[in-house]
Amino acid sequence: MDQETSLALKAFTARYCDAWHETHNSWPQSEALYGVPSPCVISSLEDRVIWQPQPFDAEENVNAVERALDIVIQPAVHSFYSTQFAGDMLARFENEALTLLQTWSADDFLRVQENLIGHLVTQKRLKLPPTLFIATLDSELDVISICNLTGEVVKETLGTRHRTVFAPSVALFLQRLEPVM
Repeated sequence: MDQETSLALKAFTARYCDAWHETHNSWPQSEALYGVPSPCVISSLEDRVIWQPQPFDAEENVNAVERALDIVIQPAVHSFYSTQFAGDMLARFENEALTLLQTWSADDFLRVQENLIGHLVTQKRLKLPPTLFIATLDSELDVISICNLTGEVVKETLGTRHRTVFAPSVALFLQRLEPVM
């Protein structure tokens, strides 16, 4: 496991939870995750769930992705997706608003790996360099990903070679993220 990525993700999550508590006087809440089982759920309200991050207790890697495509995945990707269970978190990187994706439960971790496999298969078919997404943007055509060749965090337009480097590593990217309430 890539400790630097893991520590940076935990630090950002703590900043996010602290900012949420400061603004709303509670742990983070999500309408989208209402009714979806997770070890993160503290309580459910009428239309939303209150959550807090929990230790990851599934297989601590995305080896299923590696096996499916017969490739080696950047260590930072393994750490990003298997450090913790948490809800997705709104953030800002410089002027870019994004939703940092997280695994909500062991079942969700399986779904995330299936989506990563689908993403990589599409890239392979289009002869694009392999990336693994870690955040979504308002535009459905753009995502934030980790380049599997370099480890850089990039903003990419899906199905194209258009990429903008945001950070040389996932840890540096996470350190520069600002929580958004």
